[in-house]
Amino acid sequence: MNAIPARLDHLVLATPDLAATVADFTRRTGVTPAPGGVHVGLGTRNHLVSLGGTAYLEIIGPDPEQPEPMGPRPFDVDTLATARTVTWAISPPDLDAAVATARARGYDPGEIRPMSRRTPDGTLLTWRLTDGDTQHPSGLVPFLIDWSTSPHPTASGLPATPLLSLTATAPAPDEIRPLLAALDADLPVTEGPVGLAFTLDTPRGPVVFG
Repeated sequence: MNAIPARLDHLVLATPDLAATVADFTRRTGVTPAPGGVHVGLGTRNHLVSLGGTAYLEIIGPDPEQPEPMGPRPFDVDTLATARTVTWAISPPDLDAAVATARARGYDPGEIRPMSRRTPDGTLLTWRLTDGDTQHPSGLVPFLIDWSTSPHPTASGLPATPLLSLTATAPAPDEIRPLLAALDADLPVTEGPVGLAFTLDTPRGPVVFG
């Protein structure tokens, strides 16, 4: 099984304190994440790092410059005690077809909905994604994303640190593997507490994030 899943779009490292997590990432890796932009109305912003090719890492947390959002912030960042790898995304060639195929295989990846964020230079990026795993909301099963309406985030020349591996653990791996298979997502899953871990090849050597 591949150490890096095919069609990987991005990993999501969520944090209750974005500035502190970006500073910690920079200290540990020697790479400074680039400001990604603001999720207007959702109360979050992000920083980005290229993982090689068209894959990237999203570090997302509360945006203190926005008003309090009407609902919970994405990825439940307000409930986190510390930074954590909460989920990941894959980009199929045809989002609608991938959702239909997964449902035919017995797994519902959720409804497709539009999203957007405003970059630091004022550009509005738009994309579509699925709501995510409603059958096993652990973050181990990826959500699906489609960037066909905007330039991909990696097209902007992000700072880079190559991804060496992505792995998952779950108390019952056999419950997760069929859901991954329904999405053609090749993620290694072994027995253990629920979690995602990835290893980066950084200027300061391999660094593991959990």
